[in-house]
Amino acid sequence: MTSRIPGADDFTSRPMPREELLRQISPTLPLHQVDESRTESVDALTYEVVRHRLWAITQEMGETLRRMSGSHVVTESNDFNFSICDELGEQVQVGTFNIGLIGSMDLAIVWTLRNRSDNPGIAEGDMFLCNDPWIGGGLHQNDAAILAPIFHEGKLFGWTTAIAHQVDLGGPRPGSFSPSAQDVFGEAAPTPPLKVVRGGVLQRDVAEAWVRRSRLPHLVGLDLRAKIAANKNAAEQILRLITKYGADTVKVVMRRMMDDAERRLRAKLETLPDGTWTAVGYQEQSGTGDRGLYAIKVAMTKQGDRLVFDFRGTAGQTGIINCPYPGLRAGIVFTMLPLLAGDIPWAAGGLMRCFEIVTDEDTITNASFPAAVGKGPFGPAWGAGNLVAEVLAKMLDAEPDHRTDVQSICNGTTDLCVVSGVDVRGGGSKGFVSPVFDVMAGGYGAQVYHDGVDTGGRLIIPAARAPDVEMTEYLYPLVALWRREQTDSGGPGRQRGGMSGSVCYVQHPDQQGTMSLVVSGTGKVANQNVGLAGGYPGNSQLDLVVRGIDLPQLADAATIPGGLDELGGEVEVLPCEGESTLGPGDALYLHWQAGGGYGDPLLRPADDVRADVLQVRVSAAAARDVYGVVLREDGEVDPAATDDLRQELRTTRASGAGLSSAPSAISTPELEESRRLDDNLVVLDSPDGGTVACVHCGTEIGPLAGGEFVGALARRESAPTEAGPHIWHDPSEYVDAQIVFRQLFCPGCLTAVHSRVVPVDHPLPADDYRTWT
Repeated sequence: MTSRIPGADDFTSRPMPREELLRQISPTLPLHQVDESRTESVDALTYEVVRHRLWAITQEMGETLRRMSGSHVVTESNDFNFSICDELGEQVQVGTFNIGLIGSMDLAIVWTLRNRSDNPGIAEGDMFLCNDPWIGGGLHQNDAAILAPIFHEGKLFGWTTAIAHQVDLGGPRPGSFSPSAQDVFGEAAPTPPLKVVRGGVLQRDVAEAWVRRSRLPHLVGLDLRAKIAANKNAAEQILRLITKYGADTVKVVMRRMMDDAERRLRAKLETLPDGTWTAVGYQEQSGTGDRGLYAIKVAMTKQGDRLVFDFRGTAGQTGIINCPYPGLRAGIVFTMLPLLAGDIPWAAGGLMRCFEIVTDEDTITNASFPAAVGKGPFGPAWGAGNLVAEVLAKMLDAEPDHRTDVQSICNGTTDLCVVSGVDVRGGGSKGFVSPVFDVMAGGYGAQVYHDGVDTGGRLIIPAARAPDVEMTEYLYPLVALWRREQTDSGGPGRQRGGMSGSVCYVQHPDQQGTMSLVVSGTGKVANQNVGLAGGYPGNSQLDLVVRGIDLPQLADAATIPGGLDELGGEVEVLPCEGESTLGPGDALYLHWQAGGGYGDPLLRPADDVRADVLQVRVSAAAARDVYGVVLREDGEVDPAATDDLRQELRTTRASGAGLSSAPSAISTPELEESRRLDDNLVVLDSPDGGTVACVHCGTEIGPLAGGEFVGALARRESAPTEAGPHIWHDPSEYVDAQIVFRQLFCPGCLTAVHSRVVPVDHPLPADDYRTWT
């Protein structure tokens, strides 16, 4: 008897209708199912008790993993997550840890049901190990999942899943990230679902083959067992719940949880306007030595109670900046859950029914095997999520009842730096590999009525944590010169984006030799953390090594260095994608991304800017040059000088946009009853379908239809540093494209309505504003 040799397409996963999936599951696998009509048959009290118990179980899985894992990733930074699913993999409850890690977990279960139910079979006590980004259950190979079926009375009742980032799973570079990879064969190997536990017994051959690939087998082995234990404990608790309430009752609750989540999200969508919103973002450098920019495009159409995300036109797959379809789907999920479903229980299976994806094959957001995909989660998946956040914000901003949910883009992506070497402290000799997880402390985007949260974490990881610096120094031969919030990093705006931070590490004094660095991070020239409604982007991401620093200050130092200029030495700017070294006389500096601003910074109340300066959130220079606020020597606002300076800055905008007339005065025209587009623009009723006008001066700009009014906005393009001192001054360090700070203004009062640091050929936002229907 022979078996067909599988091709690449056999290791890809897509959503499919329930009926079609049932036809593809082996008839030898009995399923526990309930009639769909029974979802309202459970009384309200029982429903709430069981629902909350399922939620608690997912959180308890996190505690199990933390207690057993020895990995810095798990114990310090919460880069993991869990889910409870029904018999066909729909996610009933997900954890509040890394949301991206559950964005495709159902796809992995669907693939397992289709391809493992007959051979080797799915039976009680089994668990499957998977780290294949094309199948799901992880966005790149370092995300390793355990999928655990739960049986009751011989029938497959449901699944639990546990997934965590693994520090190293092989490949040519420590940490399993290779900036020079040409395809997936130059990275850690992807593994489709393997039966790692059979009948409740860990399969030694599979487990040993799994850890053999890693430079840190002890950590990978601990995490493997910790995830198995988390699933086992969860299954035991779910079975106890079944014993108490009955299998049918628990399953009815599970179905109703997803149906309720779907119903509530659809009801929210019904209250929002129909239309299409678009956004374009970029990935920088496709790999070591590359200097290109690669566009991701999305058009979100909302019709009734459904969303369609169309990514056609996105750049073709290239280098390492690719993710397969499950990663793209995860990018949508980890954005939608906190921004659009923050007030809805996260029964993700129901929420995912409310949108569909349209995408071309062989693109950086839908890469085909064997593309290199190691950067998927913090490259194109996160980049796509940023654009989804942007178009969702534009839709929400147009409706007064939903403006409290509007948020500019948060820190945009992670700043990956993997440090590795041999730790010789205490006379030992032990290899180590560690990503620098201080970068978890990203800034949140500004909202309509609030500044962004400073170093608040990660939107996509609600429970994210930056590790204790002392724990990092204990685990690895590094010493932190500082970790601090970085002045001016938050995107300027009427509401300021949340600040990010920076960290500076040197080798431990007892350390010998040179450490290796692998770096990867976008947002160094074309900001990922964009602002909204004229708000400016947050800071440029920046990674440096300072060579030959002033060593005596590290011994018996009595003060913390105030900044890079106090270190001495020569600065080496690290690329977006590349490798470097850290020697005994060097310092590693990482400055990760903050949140984008909301609204024109010239509209920020002067007293708020003063408070920012006093709290060192904004420098006095930025207060003057960006916000137009003049502070006297006593630190108080000079109102007259501030009014004059802001008028002067508006005049400069007019001159740069080629306008000869003086800017109109800021006022409060009677436009409250008009339909709003965002912080600055409203739509006045007119026979041609609406005329866009300025909220601040009443100037009628032009027709809404087709975004025609955009052509009537004043336009200015200047050097990127015109956006503020937080923007990197020399884009040519990274890319060949010409980068500009592009602003569009009301032609009357010169209020900024659109502010971006973009390549010069970036399209004008004619389609970025919604079409009323």
